[in-house]
Amino acid sequence: MQVRPRRSVLYMPGANERALEKAKSLPADSVILDLEDSVAPDAKVDARGKVCKAVKDGGYGRREVVIRPNALETAWGTGDILAAAEAAPDAILIAKVAHPGDIISAAKILKSVNAPEKTKLWAMMETPQSILHAGAIAACGADPENRLTCLVMGTNDLLKESRARAVKDRFAVVPWLAMTILAARSYGLDVIDGVYNDFKDEAGFRAECEHGRTLGMDGKTLIHPSQVAPCNEIFSPTDEEVVWSRKIISAFDRPENAMKGVITVDGRMVERLHLVMAKRTVSIANAVTEIEEWF
Repeated sequence: MQVRPRRSVLYMPGANERALEKAKSLPADSVILDLEDSVAPDAKVDARGKVCKAVKDGGYGRREVVIRPNALETAWGTGDILAAAEAAPDAILIAKVAHPGDIISAAKILKSVNAPEKTKLWAMMETPQSILHAGAIAACGADPENRLTCLVMGTNDLLKESRARAVKDRFAVVPWLAMTILAARSYGLDVIDGVYNDFKDEAGFRAECEHGRTLGMDGKTLIHPSQVAPCNEIFSPTDEEVVWSRKIISAFDRPENAMKGVITVDGRMVERLHLVMAKRTVSIANAVTEIEEWF
């Protein structure tokens, strides 16, 4: 089993050339070069050129490089996607996804310009419609032609649209997160938690990372480089989790357990579903080790 860790997913403003360059030195698993929220209307076209040049020039190493265009219905959306497709990032993050047609339309644009197969699609889940249609949106991932591999929570926009209060325990947000996680898992997709706005509040940030991981998130979107290290730490398997996972794998590898569905490991009942989870944990841990050695 091979997996790509997406623990830390850092937004970088596309209009800022220094930020685009800095992203090449940060230990984030993924970087989103943004053409949408962080870019003023009069800088959109210029930012598009800067981002696409940065992606073509390379230098991001093993980091997953993602471009977020403006929404398709805006004046810049289609041009952004066409330019992004030519730049050939690892993924294009479609903003303001409301229904499956948004993903299907983006995939058709990529196909029309023969975008490389490696360029996948991610979907921003940031509108009430996106949550209501989470299952149908995630189902696009069942067809390889749609290229969908990851859902990204836009919690700030969801709070704004719903008029809910932003409180520490994320009381209002949890149902939206849970619905999206279940939709993603139903079709083998990753799902990334929303941002934490107060980047100087490390304790609060850590608590929200732990909360997201407990819910089942694969990682978290970030707005500041200082958030990368604690995010990587929290979304990495712990030493205890890896040791336990290796014990499960080793136990099921024994000839006498080859045909068993349930066994006992260190006095605990373990099923084959735990074996699947253990293999994923070890795979993530190995990938994290490789990334850290590369950094």
